[in-house]
Amino acid sequence: MKVTESSSNYDNLEQMSTTELLKGINSEDQTVADTVKQIIPSIQQFVDHCYEKMAQGGRLFYIGAGTSGRLGIVDASECPPTFGVDHGIVVGIMAGGDTAIRKAVEFAEDDPEKGWKDLQEFDLNTNDTLVGIAASGTTPYVIGAVKQANEFGMLTGSISCNPENPLAKEAQFPMTAVVGPEFVTGSTRMKSGTAQKLILNMISTSLMIKLGHVKGNRMVDMQLSNNKLVDRGTKMVQQTLKISYTDAASLLKEYGSVRSAIDNYRAKQ
Repeated sequence: MKVTESSSNYDNLEQMSTTELLKGINSEDQTVADTVKQIIPSIQQFVDHCYEKMAQGGRLFYIGAGTSGRLGIVDASECPPTFGVDHGIVVGIMAGGDTAIRKAVEFAEDDPEKGWKDLQEFDLNTNDTLVGIAASGTTPYVIGAVKQANEFGMLTGSISCNPENPLAKEAQFPMTAVVGPEFVTGSTRMKSGTAQKLILNMISTSLMIKLGHVKGNRMVDMQLSNNKLVDRGTKMVQQTLKISYTDAASLLKEYGSVRSAIDNYRAKQ
C-alpha cells in the first residue's frame, strides 16, 4: 500500500460540521512544513548541483501529471515576473499538454515515452536539468522522462511523497516528503500537493537568488507589468536610495527596472 493511498486518519467526514472539517484539514496541513524541513539536506544537494548547471546557461524543467504537473507549471510561470528571467529558463510541462492545465486528459500520464517526446520540443542539452514531480512516484509519463534524461546526460531530480518509490530510485537527486495519509483518502492535491509546492518554492527561489536576481531581500529584476508592481518597484528604489517617491518613480520609468534605476543613479553620484 502506498502511503499516499493509505486510509485517512479521519472517518465519517460527511457527518462532520464545517468547523470540524476545517480544523481537521488544518491539523493535517500543519505537519507538512515539518516533513519538508526533514529533507532540506536532499533539497540543498539538488539546488547546489542545479545552480552549477544554470550558471553555465542551463535551464530547469519540471515535468508532471495532474496536480503535480500543474504545480510545476505554476512555479515556472511565476519566475519571469518575479525574477525577470526569460520564459524559457524555467519550464513546466505536464501530461496532456496545456489543455490538461484546466481539464484532465484521460490516460495521458500512462505513456512512459510521451514525457521525453514532449521535452524534445526544447532542444535539450546536458546543462539542462529535469525535475520529475509525482506524489505517488509511480507515474509512467514522469518516470520515463527522467530515465531518458539520465541517459541523455542531464541532471535529474524528483519530488514525491511515497518512500522508496520508482521515480525517486530513478532520479539522481530524489526529494521525498512522506506527509502521510491525506484528509480525504488518496486526495494528493492536499498535503502531498502542499509539500510539492513548498519544495518548488524553495528550489526556484534559492536558484534565482544564487543566480543574482535578488539584491538584499528585494526582487530587483521583477517585471513591472501592472500598477501594483510599478508602485512596489518605486518604493524599492525610494527606500534603497533614500530619495523621494516622485524621484524614484522618474528613475524607474527612465531605466525600466529596479536594478537599472539603482545602478544608474549610483553611477552618477
